[in-house]
Amino acid sequence: MLLAIRIGIIAFMGGIAGFLTQNLFPETEFAYLIGAAVGVGVAVIFVALEIWLSRRTNRQVIAGAIGLLAGLLAAAVVSSIVIVSDHPGVRYALSLGVVVLFAYMGATLAVRKLPAGWFKRADLPEGDGSSARKVLDTSVIIDGRVADICAAGFLEGTLLVPKFVLKELQLISDSSDPLRRNRGRRGLDILNDMQKKLGDRVQIEPTDFPELSEVDSKLVKLAMTRGAKILTNDFNLNKVAELQGVTVLNINELANALKPVFLSGERMTVKLVKEGTEPGQAVGYLDDGTMVVVDRGRENIGREVEVTVTSHLQTSAGRMIFARLGE
Repeated sequence: MLLAIRIGIIAFMGGIAGFLTQNLFPETEFAYLIGAAVGVGVAVIFVALEIWLSRRTNRQVIAGAIGLLAGLLAAAVVSSIVIVSDHPGVRYALSLGVVVLFAYMGATLAVRKLPAGWFKRADLPEGDGSSARKVLDTSVIIDGRVADICAAGFLEGTLLVPKFVLKELQLISDSSDPLRRNRGRRGLDILNDMQKKLGDRVQIEPTDFPELSEVDSKLVKLAMTRGAKILTNDFNLNKVAELQGVTVLNINELANALKPVFLSGERMTVKLVKEGTEPGQAVGYLDDGTMVVVDRGRENIGREVEVTVTSHLQTSAGRMIFARLGE
């Protein structure tokens, strides 16, 4: 219904423009053809404008509107001073050209040059009311933890799944490598489950960028044009997106932040599973995957022991805990 109304409005505006143009050339034999051409041109402009608006952030739209108004005002002043003609058709054509030129220049310059600080209120997050859109990449879908985070209510807003990500998932699920194929099918199953549980919050985003070959580049471009954040587990994508000013939510960073913190002197029980790199060391793992390095624990490999925390180290790969055998 909404699409039909929009098409009707565009057709109506094109028809009005064509009718007015035809009446400006009453003596011309091809006045109706000129009117039809102008009407089609106006309709095409409206369609292009709607596509442009759908791919821009609030800041860009407001900046474009300000520039457009400034350009129209400048065009009105220039037209009244410069354009002198007794023929209404010529005067109309010249005025139209000046208006289009100044409106385009005003909108373009405003979008590119106005400081982002002028639009702090316009950069409020978009989505289901209070939070921004999130663009999901392939790694975070296959990982699956995003579904549990959404189900627990910790992740709000609209989740956008680009079609090129779906295509990549399908290619992975059709791989000849059994492990890779299972990962792809797991990702598709998780996505279907999220759509069933979250409904309209999970949306397939049709926008593509054929000029870009890499999926990561497309994800960053999509996030920039839609004013969205990227949800990923990919370390490289994380860094590339942040360098271009795109906000990234990394599930691995969230998981590391939620791991329990053990202070020096606290005791814990851990099963030692292998030797450490230093003489006498043994290594064990907590339930959340945190590595525990135990000094003088090599003789207890294969057993659960009580240890005392001495220090911990935070790395890009996660948290490491250093401990000694409990006394």
